[in-house]
Amino acid sequence: MLDLIVNPIAGGKKGKKMAKNLALIEKRLKERNAEYKIHYTERVGHAKELTKELINGGATCIVAVGGDGTLHEIVNGFHSFDKCALGIIPCGTGNDFASAIGLGGTIEETVDLILDGTPKFTDFIQLPTVRSINIVGMGIDVEVLKKYAALKKKTKFGYTKCLLKTLFKFDCVNFSAEIDGEKTEYNAFMACVANGSAYGGGIRICPIADPADKSLDFVAVDKLGKFKLLGALIKLKGGKILSIPQATHKKITKIKIEASLPYVVQADGELYENIPFEAEIVSDKLRIYR
Repeated sequence: MLDLIVNPIAGGKKGKKMAKNLALIEKRLKERNAEYKIHYTERVGHAKELTKELINGGATCIVAVGGDGTLHEIVNGFHSFDKCALGIIPCGTGNDFASAIGLGGTIEETVDLILDGTPKFTDFIQLPTVRSINIVGMGIDVEVLKKYAALKKKTKFGYTKCLLKTLFKFDCVNFSAEIDGEKTEYNAFMACVANGSAYGGGIRICPIADPADKSLDFVAVDKLGKFKLLGALIKLKGGKILSIPQATHKKITKIKIEASLPYVVQADGELYENIPFEAEIVSDKLRIYR
């Protein structure tokens, strides 16, 4: 039995894209004589609530039908990991984590993977009060997300425009990062911990990140002069930001970041104002069809 949690407006166009995708999903499920039930989200946070309720009721496979935001909520509602697995049918604007685990096929192929495959252990990031499946960050990416949230139409190009508007005005952040017991000081544009490889609809901040390697990837980009910003942006868009001298990359299991000024943390594109940036890897717990 599959319990599909569907964000009816994922993908944009006022729900038209989701209606089309859902028709294809149901068609394939019926062709395969699969038992399923659809549960629609009605508000922010509802996917998390539905996940908790369904697993309490004995659900064995929750399927996220939406984008990274829907997936984020579902992961935060998950429990009884040994009894319930997670399927993902990416139907959002970016689908960054789905891409990171290789879900780039057709809807029919993705449905078949869930029906015929075996769920595999997949890492996630644990903060004190929040889980993240893809990327946790602070700095410029938070400011970009604030601008992106104000857009009426959410698109990959819209995210890039917000990045460009923010890039040349953003002041670096002074912070210390205690990584696996060792502390280092930074003055950087951003710092993130990656489980997946990209955010913002395909911006590959850490192309070598692997959601099944039982480690996280810490990435920080130090202060750059204005003349080097454009070159760094080109590298970022090309998935080569780790190649610039100002970039720091480390494989880690645990991190604690402290800054001189108050800061906001983004987890899978969702903004959190009152949580500390204390993150660690969790492995061999969450099972995903991939």
